[in-house]
Amino acid sequence: MHDVSDKTRMFKMKDEKEDEVHDILISVFNSLEDKEYNPINQIVGYLLSGDPAYITSHNNARRLIRKFERDDILEVLVKYYLKEHND
Repeated sequence: MHDVSDKTRMFKMKDEKEDEVHDILISVFNSLEDKEYNPINQIVGYLLSGDPAYITSHNNARRLIRKFERDDILEVLVKYYLKEHND
């Protein structure tokens, strides 16, 4: 018989999803710049509306950004912002 503790155990794995979201956002940003769009406005438009037409298909940017749900992308952005500005 094995010992089972009543204490809650925290499981924290390096969040690979955050790294992948970061890499995808950088790629999408660069693709939008290549096409001379305002990357911030286009990404915000996509995140608010869910309309993939805000993202260029150049370099598969539209397919890449749709790999994650918008709420997952927003979660990563908020976490990053708060970590960077929590002095």
